[in-house]
Amino acid sequence: MRTIGLIGGMSWQSSAEYYRIINEAVQERLGPLRSAEVLMHSVDFGPIERAQHEGRWDDAGALLQQAAKRLEAGGAQCVVLCTNTMHKLAHFIEDAVSIPFLHIADPVGRSAAAAGITCVGLLGTAFTMEQDFMKARLREHFGLDVLVPDGADRAIVHRIIYDELCVGVVTDASRAAYRKVMKSLAAQGAQAIILGCTEITLLVKPEDSELPLLDTTALHAMAAVDFALQ
Repeated sequence: MRTIGLIGGMSWQSSAEYYRIINEAVQERLGPLRSAEVLMHSVDFGPIERAQHEGRWDDAGALLQQAAKRLEAGGAQCVVLCTNTMHKLAHFIEDAVSIPFLHIADPVGRSAAAAGITCVGLLGTAFTMEQDFMKARLREHFGLDVLVPDGADRAIVHRIIYDELCVGVVTDASRAAYRKVMKSLAAQGAQAIILGCTEITLLVKPEDSELPLLDTTALHAMAAVDFALQ
């Protein structure tokens, strides 16, 4: 079994989901007393969140580089960055280590392709929805058309992530708001919804959407399991 290196803490709420999903999958595949070999470097999200919103991406990238190097030095055989937004800085990690970096968009794109999906709606932070680092990879590597909510809906989705989900608050009102946004994306032609923030899985479940969900947290964690066990 290969050792998985996780960069977590952004937020720890979703990092805990990665740990759970990975270990449950290993247990299911290998037996009831089996678990994954995992190293996690969990960062302090506060300084990173400030760097995001102040546009100091190079400062945040330096923190990710440090975390990735520590994982490699500790014996990790891949790096899994447990957040969508910080994949804006994927190149910082790829440049810092010699072990594989498992990009979060790739298992999403493969899942969409396997299902014959060509147009997706993307939910996430404003950074993920408005900037091109996620959308371009899905478009260029997997041929997907990517739709995002309008400006007002993007603001709602973003606020709920940072003000609620990242601190473990899950409410019916916010679930209803996300349902409305997803319904709008379906009306625009989306064939599936990407839960493009690793906290959204805490709020939105399959029964909340009329469209299939592509949950980046689960898909990314399972890609790590596939890497570890192949």
